[in-house]
Formats: sequence, structure tokens, C-alpha cells
Amino acid sequence: MTKADIVNEISKNTGIDKATVLAAVESFMESVKKSLSSDENVYLRGFGSFIVKKRAQKTARNISKNTTIIIPEHSIPSFKPARTFVAKVSKL
Repeated sequence: MTKADIVNEISKNTGIDKATVLAAVESFMESVKKSLSSDENVYLRGFGSFIVKKRAQKTARNISKNTTIIIPEHSIPSFKPARTFVAKVSKL
């Protein structure tokens, strides 16, 4: 399902025009990105959590040059679904 599909579905179910729904969806995604970029997690009860995970520094290998490189500590976004969400999906 794409963002356009989501907008169409919400528009069809609520009767709100697509432009307004698209603006709301875009605003939601920007809010999540802004929160995660400032190390704030986003919790949506019954759906899940958008969280920031810290990855430790590690040593990796560049196989083509046969050298080792150090990957510095960094943060990555992650999604953890709620138990009710997982239970509903697993019943499919």
C-alpha cells in the first residue's frame, strides 16, 4: 500500500477531500521525522512506537580493498508494533 492508497482510503472512508487528507498525512510524517531527529520517540497506543535506536561503534571490513574501517556510533529510526497490532496481523 502506497501513500496515495492510504490517502484514497481515508478520503473514501471519511468523506474528506483528498487534498486535505494528503496534507494531514504529510504533516503526520513530518512530525514523526522531526521528533525522531531530535531523539524523541513517538508512541501511538494500539498501533506501535517509532523509536530511535543507538548503534554502537564497530569495526567492519572493506572486502574489495582488504582493509578495516571503523563505523562510528550512530542512531537509526525503528518501528516497534503494539501487541494488539501484532496479534491482529498474525491472525491473517
